[in-house]
Amino acid sequence: MKKNEKLSSGTRGLRYKLRIALYLMSVLPLLVSIYLASNYILPQVGLKIDIVGSLGVSVLIAIIGFFVIKEVFDRILSVVSEAKLIAAGDIHHKIEMPREDEVGDLGDALHQLTLRIRDNMDELKNYGEKTTEINLEIQKRILVLSSLLQISSLISQGAHLDDILKLTVEKSRFIASSEISYLLFREDNNPVFYIKIADGANTQYLSKVNIKIHEHTLNNFAKTAKPFIMDKTNALPEDIRAVFSEQLRMKNTLALPIYMRGKVTGILGIGNNREIFSFAKDDWELLDIFAKQIAIAIENDLLMHRIEKLEIKDPLTGLYNDTFIHNRLQEEIKRAITYQRPCAYILLNIDNFQKYRQNFGSLQAESTLKRVANLVRDSVTEIDRVGRVGDNDFAIVLPERNKRQAQAIAEEIRKKIGFSFNEETDANKRITCSAGISENPLDGIEAEELVTKAKESLGLAKKQGKNNVAS
Repeated sequence: MKKNEKLSSGTRGLRYKLRIALYLMSVLPLLVSIYLASNYILPQVGLKIDIVGSLGVSVLIAIIGFFVIKEVFDRILSVVSEAKLIAAGDIHHKIEMPREDEVGDLGDALHQLTLRIRDNMDELKNYGEKTTEINLEIQKRILVLSSLLQISSLISQGAHLDDILKLTVEKSRFIASSEISYLLFREDNNPVFYIKIADGANTQYLSKVNIKIHEHTLNNFAKTAKPFIMDKTNALPEDIRAVFSEQLRMKNTLALPIYMRGKVTGILGIGNNREIFSFAKDDWELLDIFAKQIAIAIENDLLMHRIEKLEIKDPLTGLYNDTFIHNRLQEEIKRAITYQRPCAYILLNIDNFQKYRQNFGSLQAESTLKRVANLVRDSVTEIDRVGRVGDNDFAIVLPERNKRQAQAIAEEIRKKIGFSFNEETDANKRITCSAGISENPLDGIEAEELVTKAKESLGLAKKQGKNNVAS
């Protein structure tokens, strides 16, 4: 009820002003003019003092009415001008208008509206800033996910360990927009860690860095499951802090241990030299993922090497591999020395095989290797051992055989291979081979010595025109 009364009184003020102005400018002067004209001007032609005075009073009243209307319209124009400034974008502009009538109410309403727009704009700005932060965080997460996919792909493809470590260290530098990323390693339980890989500008000095961290310190961090953090809000133990700040030359660093079978074998870290900086928990969590990828890559590499040691057969030809042949030769040499019996070794190589591969492709080359492998295997006894020890190299361990007997076997194999491939219509497909012979104890009492001698003999056979056997 009070609000309606207030609005009606405000409306009445402006309406009264306009009505009074209309009366002053039109109605009253008109009535006065009519009265004077009818009583004085028309009956009597001429002017008198009272007539002039009356006209003057009428004009004065009209002028006062004009200024009243002008004052109303000036207030309206003032509000319009202020509103234009706000509409042009100056939302911080304040409308100052005495609240005496509708124009004052309009100015106050515009002012309140401007305040609300200003608050909404500030809120939108805050939302915009938060949206930008969220977008940056999403981009960072996408970049990390892409990096992890790359690393996982390399691990699954059996890439070289150094390539995987290099990529992981390189990608981890993007966490917290770090200036440097590094990977520390140590041998066995040695307390001294050395820089294996470092990424960033001017990291040459890190190649000579050796950091000594005692085992009890590593165990303490392992028990608490916390990383090494040195920044504005976190401090490392004095001895560790001094090592990191002095040798790594970084004011801020975040590092995570890499565990292998419960032991810390490495440390993955990032850092920068900003004056006021703190690592977030997200940075810690993301770096932990990279550290675990490195642990997986190292474990996978160890397993691959173990598998290689356990394997004894060549996957292409089905013959024994180089590791098995070398170990078997060493065993046969020891047995031959014990019982004073001979042991021979043949190293056979396919002549011009690289050119053959280039001419006919890898599939044809593999087919030829399998064919040669079968011919060699069929030419020896059950106690002899045949292996593929190189791309186109074959080895035969001959227990109880001397050099003369080994040479006869090699000659038989050479002729058999030549005869088998001599049926090829294309002369470039006619395969031949050369062989070198060695014997224990004439050429050595260790496997390495017999292998070296056989290689020398093979080289001699090649010099003699290939398709030949030398001892």
